[in-house]
Amino acid sequence: MFMYYLFMNKNGTAAHASLKPLAGVRVVDMATVLMGPVATQILGDYGADVVKVEPPEGDVARHAGASRHPGMGSLYMASGRNKRSIVLDIKQPQGKAALLDLCRTADIFIHNVRPDAMRRAGLAYEQVREVNPAIVYVALVGFGEGGRYANRPAFDDIIQGAAGIAGLFLRSGHAEPLFIPWNVADRMTGNVAVHAALAALILRGRTGQGQSIEVPMFETIVQMVLGDHLGGLSFEPAEGGGGYARLLTPGRKPYATADGFIVMTPYNDKQFRALFEALGRPQEMDSNPILTTMQMRQKHWPQIYALLSTAFLGKSSREWVAICDKAAIPCTPVRSVDELLTDPHLADVGLFELSDHPTEGRIRQVRPTTRWSTADVSIRRHPPTIGEHSIEVLREIGYDDERIAALLREGATLDGRRTGDAPAG
Repeated sequence: MFMYYLFMNKNGTAAHASLKPLAGVRVVDMATVLMGPVATQILGDYGADVVKVEPPEGDVARHAGASRHPGMGSLYMASGRNKRSIVLDIKQPQGKAALLDLCRTADIFIHNVRPDAMRRAGLAYEQVREVNPAIVYVALVGFGEGGRYANRPAFDDIIQGAAGIAGLFLRSGHAEPLFIPWNVADRMTGNVAVHAALAALILRGRTGQGQSIEVPMFETIVQMVLGDHLGGLSFEPAEGGGGYARLLTPGRKPYATADGFIVMTPYNDKQFRALFEALGRPQEMDSNPILTTMQMRQKHWPQIYALLSTAFLGKSSREWVAICDKAAIPCTPVRSVDELLTDPHLADVGLFELSDHPTEGRIRQVRPTTRWSTADVSIRRHPPTIGEHSIEVLREIGYDDERIAALLREGATLDGRRTGDAPAG
């Protein structure tokens, strides 16, 4: 029964007639750059009506990456789909009032503005709850409130440094700390925000009550790092230091072949025996004590990686992959980002979708990766231009032409519709 209550549309009709999992759920998205937009993209993929609230200049992420036109950069395009864009200048009273009116109609409000700034703007949970007591208010922050870092700015590189990721490279034999070259902290925190928001909707379905949720980037990534690397610090008193030895072994890296690199991960006894047979050295599995059992291998990963470091130079990557496939040894060539577009498996499953964007022409997007038996989890809306849906959304929340015209005159909103779209009046 609570699930039926949860997914009622605003007009009181049940949303289950649609096969979109979050049909009937409205998300007001005041998040910028990446971790928040990643979260709202996923909610949009699940069928929520995501209304992206932007300042007149647009989300700063619109200018990141490759682009054909200003404000439509590749980083934004990758996280902007399945949303509608409305421009609201919340520094102006009419813009802030319109945002609160939009929140009256929403199930989820999500932002990644520092809590102090939201309080000064009159948009903290207490203020938003006054207009919609049932709202799920999700604040994505750099560092959790109550801690001394709470008001510090946070970006992916900052969190990779603070949460120990960059320092792990020192432990694994590198001469200096390094960053993982993708926005791992932003994207992982965005995914955590999604399941927190969905859990809050389920709780609201049971109780009818809204919820305020803080999703801190620093603490979230620390939890993930220590999931692997708490090690001996799991115990009090400690049983040695932190770190998972296999992951930190300097030799843990792709193996060079005659023409490139492969990643090979034999794990159990059968796979190790098959590997040394493929290398023409089957006797080593019995003669070398560090290889004989999994327990011994767990203690000697540095020596094992050193033993295999030059073992694959005699054949090409393609040959080694074929040998390993036949022997059921996990193995893959090391691919570049460009090569992913021609990967045969990704072509088989149709991961990449081409479509015609109204302003950007032919674009490529990565579809939602989950597969559903009957539900529609798909790309339905192109990444919008700035304010493309301002007029549409304002009309949905009851604003008449006169009030919309006043917002436009004051610069509190922007009509971003393309030439040829329906007129405002």
